[in-house]
Amino acid sequence: MQILVVRQLVKRAEEAGFKAIALTIDAPRLGRRESEIKNRFALPRGLTLKNFLALDLGKIDKTNALGLASYVGDLEDQSLSWKDIKWLQSITNLPILVKGVITAEDTRIAVEYGAAGIIVSNHGGRQLEYVPATIMALEEVVKAVEGRIPVFLDGGVRRGTDVFKALALGASAVFVSSFITTLFLAFHMSTLTDTTCNTLLLVRLGREAEFVRASSGGRGLSEEDAANAKRRVRADNGT
Repeated sequence: MQILVVRQLVKRAEEAGFKAIALTIDAPRLGRRESEIKNRFALPRGLTLKNFLALDLGKIDKTNALGLASYVGDLEDQSLSWKDIKWLQSITNLPILVKGVITAEDTRIAVEYGAAGIIVSNHGGRQLEYVPATIMALEEVVKAVEGRIPVFLDGGVRRGTDVFKALALGASAVFVSSFITTLFLAFHMSTLTDTTCNTLLLVRLGREAEFVRASSGGRGLSEEDAANAKRRVRADNGT
């Protein structure tokens, strides 16, 4: 991605009060999103990519079969490497979270180059087919980190049981996709605002995770309780 674009995004994030920058590392090229190609994806009239407006990059107005891929391709810099984490750190004081890690090898490299945290993510399976589910990759990443930085889970979190499994396997926290929030909002017949919907969804996930924790025989996430929960998770996963 062009340096000027990155600088603008970082500046906007700082001014908006964000507490960290998430750097996606698993998409050097946009995945082949066949539904978007089939539907000739373009932004609806009146909608723009707000972050890019100041650079005159706010519209995806191409209507050919590769509209989105062409747009993203114009912004991508395929020469990017792990060293660019250091460059990103040079233009901001915000911690850099590396997103898209699913192997121990990449985990160790991310730590070596100064990542403040790791987000275990597979792009929802849309970037590359047959990648492992994030919950299956989580424990490998946690072990490779060796407690040096926090590890977060992204993807596949739909119920409190998913939250509990992730925490039991060593995640510091989980991320919930906007897709799940949208489904939750649709289920309630669009009678809730986005903010209220997000709050209710998080409350539900928290209550479900607490119920699962109690049902698994734990009183909290002590080392003993986490070990017991991990054994149950492995049994459920057949490992």
